[in-house]
Amino acid sequence: MYRKIMQYFENWKKSAYRKPLIIQGSRQVGKTYSILEFGRTSYANVAYFNFETSPQLIKTFSESLDPEYLIPILSRLSDQTILKEKTLIVFDEVQLCGRALTSLKYFYENAPEYHVIVAGSLLGVAVNREQFSFPVGKVDIKTLYPMDIEEFLLACGETDLVEQIKKCFESNRPLPTVLHEAALKYYRQYLVIGGMPDCIDKYLETNDLVLVRHIQDMILASYL
Repeated sequence: MYRKIMQYFENWKKSAYRKPLIIQGSRQVGKTYSILEFGRTSYANVAYFNFETSPQLIKTFSESLDPEYLIPILSRLSDQTILKEKTLIVFDEVQLCGRALTSLKYFYENAPEYHVIVAGSLLGVAVNREQFSFPVGKVDIKTLYPMDIEEFLLACGETDLVEQIKKCFESNRPLPTVLHEAALKYYRQYLVIGGMPDCIDKYLETNDLVLVRHIQDMILASYL
């Protein structure tokens, strides 16, 4: 499913003032999916690291924060050749390793030719600020939210309807009645389904609102 953050990613990649990018947001909003999809379509390869499933990563960052030291080890751990400008380096669940966050400062200062995106949930409360320093001024930060109504319409295959809504909004004229009724129908569906990608995906696959409600309940229970 298309996420509008993809355009932000493209602008970030092309920017002459690019810094390591932190993507924050709640769990299950699509952070990892969006980053990996961007890497798949915009880079020669992706070196993906998850601090939740690979505890040895934390030990690696405890040894050094120097990118020159880290890159060969990260290449070996990911089984990917990490190339300057051509490889997207992804650190997932980065809130579990404060030193990995701190290392972004050195990627920015000493190795800006490497493209680095990190993702984390609840970064503001998960990072031990007494032990690790946050790389203030050395990173870009973007928050990913659940899918909005435009992304919902695109997921439903209603690209033309989205374009018509935009044209009418920009020209300050009302939608034709038929299109207005179609948009209202989708809006009511969106109010019930919400913007969590898994809910939208399962609804489009099954058209089963009972299943959607179950997924919503499970996400809420997991949050609690």
